Amino acid sequence: MTDPQQLPDGYEISADPARVDAARVHHWLSTDAYWALGRSREKQERAIAGSLNFGVYDGPSGEQVAYARVVTDEATFAWLCDVYVEPSVRGKGLGSALVTAVRDHLEPFGLRRVLLATHDAHGVYEKIGFRPLDHPGRWMALVAR
Repeated sequence: MTDPQQLPDGYEISADPARVDAARVHHWLSTDAYWALGRSREKQERAIAGSLNFGVYDGPSGEQVAYARVVTDEATFAWLCDVYVEPSVRGKGLGSALVTAVRDHLEPFGLRRVLLATHDAHGVYEKIGFRPLDHPGRWMALVAR
C-alpha cells in the first residue's frame, strides 16, 4: 500500500462532532455531490447525529474545508460515505489525508470490513488500501423507491 500525500501545512483534521459546520456540509452535499443532491437539511442533521464525523479545517481561520462521515457499529462493519472536499482546495491532497485519518481512526476497532461506493474516485481510495469487492455478486441492496 502506498502512503497517500500528507496533510499540507496549515490544515488540521478533527473527529470532534462539535466542530462540524452542519450548514456548510449540507450545502456542499445537497447542491454539489452527485449522491446527495437535494438531500434535506433535516435528513443531513440526522445523518450527522448518527455517525462518526471527520472534518478538515483551515488552521488560521478554523473554517471547515472537507468532510467525511462513517456509519459503524465499531465492532464488525463500517461504511465510509459523504466524502467531500471544497472545490477551492481540491488538488492539495486533503481528501487522501482525510480518508487516511478515517482509516487510521477505525483501525483499533478491528472491523472486518469498511465499505464505500464511488462513481469516479477509485484511484484515490486504492492508494489508501481500498480495493474492489472480491465477490460483488454476493452483495445486495434495499433501495428506497
